[in-house]
Amino acid sequence: MRTIRHKFNARPVDIDGYRFPSKKEGKYYLGLKIRQEMGAVLFFLRQVGFHLPGGVKYVVDFVEFHADGSVHFIDVKGRRLPAYVAKKKQVEALYPITIEER
Repeated sequence: MRTIRHKFNARPVDIDGYRFPSKKEGKYYLGLKIRQEMGAVLFFLRQVGFHLPGGVKYVVDFVEFHADGSVHFIDVKGRRLPAYVAKKKQVEALYPITIEER
């Protein structure tokens, strides 16, 4: 079987039956589960899409619903590439949210 390398050398990881494109994102997921068990996070969603003009879709890694009533949109990034920065700005201009980077 041929191993496909990610263009940025990220190493995918499988946790709880989910495939994460990087160890960093998998580690964030595990921390999120702990915060959920502690009660700080009520629940969270993975891979939530936002539709942009021109048939483009932007997917945020996590949407977290906190016990204090706040909602956080999280992207776990190793690199901030120009295409990501442009799409992030477009999402934030079209939707009333702020995307946080980890």
